[in-house]
Amino acid sequence: MPAPIFSRVLTLSLSILVFLVLNSCHAVRNGAEPSIQFSRVPTAGDGDPEKLLAIEGRVSGFRPGLQIVLFARSGMWWVQPFANQPFTTIQPDSTWKSLTHPGSAYAALLVDSRFHPLPTISALPNKGGLILAIASVEGSKPAAPPKTLTFSGYQWEIRNSASDRAGSLNFFDQSNAWRDPAGLLHLRISKLGEQWRSAEVKLTRSLGYGSYRFVVRDVSHLEPAAVLSFFTWDDAAPSREMDIEISRWGEPEDKNAQYVVQPYFVAANSVRFLAPAGLLTHWMIWEPGRGSFRTARGSQSKMGSNFVAQHVFTSGIPSPANERIHLNFYMYKSKRNPLRHDAEVIIEKFEFRP
Repeated sequence: MPAPIFSRVLTLSLSILVFLVLNSCHAVRNGAEPSIQFSRVPTAGDGDPEKLLAIEGRVSGFRPGLQIVLFARSGMWWVQPFANQPFTTIQPDSTWKSLTHPGSAYAALLVDSRFHPLPTISALPNKGGLILAIASVEGSKPAAPPKTLTFSGYQWEIRNSASDRAGSLNFFDQSNAWRDPAGLLHLRISKLGEQWRSAEVKLTRSLGYGSYRFVVRDVSHLEPAAVLSFFTWDDAAPSREMDIEISRWGEPEDKNAQYVVQPYFVAANSVRFLAPAGLLTHWMIWEPGRGSFRTARGSQSKMGSNFVAQHVFTSGIPSPANERIHLNFYMYKSKRNPLRHDAEVIIEKFEFRP
């Protein structure tokens, strides 16, 4: 074979060999098994429908059309963050992040978009079919104890985690709840960037049956999307929730207050009323099989007869267990009348009598 031809053949052969090697490496990379890594793991905790924690991670072997499905373990595995919102989007840089309710462990599934998860499962599924990868991790060690404040002679924990109370995702900021030098409790809704921050405190112990009294300064200035709520709540099911709520729920023409024994969607379980301007005193008297709610003008230590509203519930009244009183000021997500300004309420006194 003449030398020039041989040289050209050798060059062509080397080019083909390099092409095959490079494409072989590329094929190996593209054929790599998909996997999921966690970059942020929430603390371990018992299931709490009122608490949401941040969870984040990254996917390798990602391709368009794939999504993440998250689960948290609390007895069984619960899809996260909500049963009607089971998918977490994977970003172009292969990262993902979402919110989850607490659990003793957390799991992430990399799935095809045709995959439809069940709300709860007793055990994690195996990889295969529409499930391309699975990763699980135990919850991290609990964070430091929450900050507390003293108000009306009681210790209260200050919330610093997200919640989807009343179907509206709220982020809570510890700096939005404080006691002033006069001993009054301030709760504030404030905006940080594009995000609203709410406020909540809860008693550090359960009080059970008895008379609960809340003295509140004028709330007639509140926007329709602001919610001030005094309620019982048990972190373990059932919730044992009973509420005094000040809000128009985004509807300016509606009355601005209600008494509720949950579940609220039972017609007989809620009564709406108009809370007038000025200082008000609210009572919730919790007895076996009976819940009495009353509201009066001014700061009254004893119940008289000049109530602006009152109602007695005798059906669905919970019995005490591990519930605690919460004082909550948050933003209700209203498309018609969204919250526009920061807001603040002042609670002068809380009192409990067995």
